[in-house]
Amino acid sequence: MNEVVGSHDLLMVTLDTLRYDVAQELAAEGRIPNLARHLPGGAWERRHAPGSFTYASHQAMFAGFLPTPATPGPHPRLFAAVFAGSETTADGTFVYDTPDLVSGLAAVGYRTVCVGGVGFFNKQGPLGSVLPGLFQESHWEPEFGVPSPTSFEAQVTRAEEIVAGLPRERRLFLFVNVAALHQPNWFHLPGATREAGDTRVTHAAALEYVDRHIGRLFDAVRSRRRCLAIVCSDHGTAYGEDGHTGHRIGHDVVWTVPYAHFFLDEAR
Repeated sequence: MNEVVGSHDLLMVTLDTLRYDVAQELAAEGRIPNLARHLPGGAWERRHAPGSFTYASHQAMFAGFLPTPATPGPHPRLFAAVFAGSETTADGTFVYDTPDLVSGLAAVGYRTVCVGGVGFFNKQGPLGSVLPGLFQESHWEPEFGVPSPTSFEAQVTRAEEIVAGLPRERRLFLFVNVAALHQPNWFHLPGATREAGDTRVTHAAALEYVDRHIGRLFDAVRSRRRCLAIVCSDHGTAYGEDGHTGHRIGHDVVWTVPYAHFFLDEAR
């Protein structure tokens, strides 16, 4: 990462609430081609979330604690704050002497931009302002939020505008929190109804919706220079497993998340 930071742009996308099992099934079945073509080996990596809901998980990720590989560690991290005794800071780790990754990247010249999705990024109150407040520039509109059936399209359009307006010589750290997977997501499945509600099937349909538009986001960020992309979920969610619905619980479908990082080569 010490060779990447400073020479590449950085994109972090959190597919909020996306379950590992659903993501992996869709990749294997060829239902998310735009994402799958970038996944190493065409498959998601199975990892454990650093938190069981959006706020906790993002606080950890912005501190450098991305989802942890679901195999015995320790696992060297891509990013880490200066912290005595850290067992996951390695020679390849980008180490910053600030409280969080966002300010650490800003300190070495990056323009840090957040395009929010779920309520913890809506800036409509003190709590919803904490996470976007880490960034030099942040964006949220109702069209980006959970109830909007076209939320991701609107977010991508804003991201395209951000990239187009940034001086070419300025490095960019762009963060996008994708709200489309979060409940309610029934409207992404043709024929589904509000009365029938959200299910694992509508969750999958929401991921297919995201996949149809994520190519635009990738094209935007690679239009300036080579970009490192980190795409993952912050936590999963339950649809009736063992009687549970939702997240902020210690169930395996919540703690197990899909993860990938890969390079997007500059468009020629």
